[in-house]
Amino acid sequence: MAHSNPPLDSEERSVYEWQMWVPGFGEEGQRALKGASVLVSRVGGVGGAAALYLAAAGVGRLVLAHRGDVRLSDLNRQVLMTQDWVGKSRVESAARRLRELNPRLVVETVPENVTEANAERLVRGVDLVVDCAPLFAERFLMNREAVRQRKPMVDCAMYDLEAQLTTIVPGRTPCLACLYPADPPGWKREFPVFGAVAGMIGSLAALEAIKVLSGLGEPLQGRLLVCNLREMTFRTAMLSRDPGCAVCCGVSP
Repeated sequence: MAHSNPPLDSEERSVYEWQMWVPGFGEEGQRALKGASVLVSRVGGVGGAAALYLAAAGVGRLVLAHRGDVRLSDLNRQVLMTQDWVGKSRVESAARRLRELNPRLVVETVPENVTEANAERLVRGVDLVVDCAPLFAERFLMNREAVRQRKPMVDCAMYDLEAQLTTIVPGRTPCLACLYPADPPGWKREFPVFGAVAGMIGSLAALEAIKVLSGLGEPLQGRLLVCNLREMTFRTAMLSRDPGCAVCCGVSP
């Protein structure tokens, strides 16, 4: 992706030295991350891990959207929340932890979940979306706006010991509505979860975002990674655009 690619200062060169050794990434990749902005919704088990590793990698600006306060039942998986923050804002807890890790990071907190009223504005203000919302209503809104605004979106989800991940590039890949024309039956807000499963797929989502933003490697464009951690199996499935998709039909690269 094209960014302003601001120069690195001496502290940044030291912090990111080892990842700049990665072939195909280098200083140009690091500068691309510094100039990039990413929306993460939400910052629970999956989104918190994604935000953590985006902050650690040196993404310049993160927009965190998540309503509500920290609860005790969050603490088995939400790595940006702490016990002393129970009863306080989730996004503020997340921002506090991310700034401790990376004081150079610009963090914008939005104490709201993605809705019809804010989706256009949230997506408009960033270069890339990482979709970690548990409800498909929110996912569909981010997908619609990402396609409309030609913004790439990394979509990740987990349930129990299963997880999946894909990267959506409007006009080039299927969008979320191609895969799920309607809410999957039986999907609900609360479900069985180990923090390690959420953290695994959130970390992979962060890596997908890093690859898209910096031009590194081959993101999961047109492919769906499916993980079954009970059996510890991983496979990728090829995806096709739906020519009749109500969201991305007629959208060109």
